[in-house]
Amino acid sequence: MDVEPAGICPLTTDAALRRAATIAPDLEAVVTPHDRVTYAELAAEVARVRSALAAAGIGRGDHVGICLGNGPAWVALFLAVGSLGAVAVPVNTRLRSEEFAYVLRQARVRVLFLADRLLTADLTGVLRQACPAVDRALPDPALPDLRRVVVAGADVPAGAGSWADFLAAGGADVPAGCTPDDVLLVQYTSGTTSYPKGVLLTHRSMCADAFFSGGRLGLRTGDRFHSARPFFHVAGTTLSILSCLQHVATLVAMERFEAGEALRLFERERCTHFSGNDTIALMLLNHPDRARRRLVLRGAWLAASPTVVRRVIDELGARECVVGYGLSEASPNVAQSAWWEPESVRAAARMLPEPGVSVRVCDPSSGVDRPVGTPGEIVVRGWNVMLGYYDLPADTAAVLSPDGWLRTGDLGRLGEDGRLEFLGRLKEIIRVGGENVAPAEVENVLHRHPDIRQAVVVGVPDPRLVEVPFAFVVLNEGSAATPEELLAWLRPHLAGFKVPRRVCLVDGFERFGVTASAKVQKRHLVAHAVRLLAAEDAR
Repeated sequence: MDVEPAGICPLTTDAALRRAATIAPDLEAVVTPHDRVTYAELAAEVARVRSALAAAGIGRGDHVGICLGNGPAWVALFLAVGSLGAVAVPVNTRLRSEEFAYVLRQARVRVLFLADRLLTADLTGVLRQACPAVDRALPDPALPDLRRVVVAGADVPAGAGSWADFLAAGGADVPAGCTPDDVLLVQYTSGTTSYPKGVLLTHRSMCADAFFSGGRLGLRTGDRFHSARPFFHVAGTTLSILSCLQHVATLVAMERFEAGEALRLFERERCTHFSGNDTIALMLLNHPDRARRRLVLRGAWLAASPTVVRRVIDELGARECVVGYGLSEASPNVAQSAWWEPESVRAAARMLPEPGVSVRVCDPSSGVDRPVGTPGEIVVRGWNVMLGYYDLPADTAAVLSPDGWLRTGDLGRLGEDGRLEFLGRLKEIIRVGGENVAPAEVENVLHRHPDIRQAVVVGVPDPRLVEVPFAFVVLNEGSAATPEELLAWLRPHLAGFKVPRRVCLVDGFERFGVTASAKVQKRHLVAHAVRLLAAEDAR
């Protein structure tokens, strides 16, 4: 069913902000550990930044890089850029100089807004390595499109300007000039290739996705939604900033997720909802401060396994918890359960596609539809699908058909009732002999064990079976469970080919690499598992 969201919700960021500031001008729009901004104040700041952007020569279609920490300045800049019909290019604050330069160059960023420092990162240092001319005068031969850098903070290179000077150059209010079909975001995602690709998302796709997602989450005017999702990810822009904007809720944000601080904010700010994945939810559930915090959670948006969802409902009291599935190329939500559905459906992580979004499950090789209940590649069509990858036509053609079907590279299955179950990334599927094993299925069972705090399963090469599962496990504090005991417990719960060859106990996953969204970087775990097995074979 191809249904357009026109007439259902605001389809530009400017229209959504004007509506929110009219409905609840004195309601807090953005709260951080250090800032509080109301919707009226946010609308005024967006107008001020829009005027300054126009004075700097930014107009429709220009690409503006944003490399700031989560906070009101990021939100105001994002909304102001969009309101002009210009395009925001979020820049990951964790990038090294070579990666940083690639994004600025490939996206043809014209103006970059940068924090001088963020947490422990020296961002001006990264910029100086990527763009040496910033210490003299722009442009730099390596980044010919970059004409201006604006720095928030004290360390302002000679070829850049300060945030205060940028704002002071603005004049009279400049009217908004965006349309639903204008590109709003170039979202960089690595996908299955070795280089990041810029996903082109429009006001329509992001605003509608935020509206439907927030509605199914149960956001209402005055609710308080905690999200530590970085704003340089689409889970931060669409599912955090814009979901709150569309439903006139308060966004409680953090620059970096830390479970103890998040629980403190849950209590202090009386948060009604939070956003997370398996890792974030497990860190909250297992934190020693949880028992003493007085929480008033009503719901949560999770990308998590059924076992974790069940614990969030039962132990955090988020009884309206929902599960979502998506990817950057789909704005990002494709399917989601809804707060009003039976708890059994939501806890099983079975999701309905968003209104007007079509989902099929196909054979990855032939593209032929798989029977109901049979796993295959998830393919999607609808108003939420990207326009393509910026300036990469061959990459776009590889995943987006002429009639608008997006190949996700993800594994799932559809039920008789049209509900989607996400089973994992196709590239992460473990091929054991002639059988396919989804790591998420094994992880879900491991998370049922009372001694396990967190489990991550990867595939490692095997000379006979091609690949076999390998599990990394973090135990609860005080547990003395052994790998052998865990494997013995696991065998009655899984088919033999799904049982990990080894269980390796670790203290945590930070040393292996965790993304800003708290996702464990599995490729580093695979490399570590291979080294462990090689060391064993050498004995």
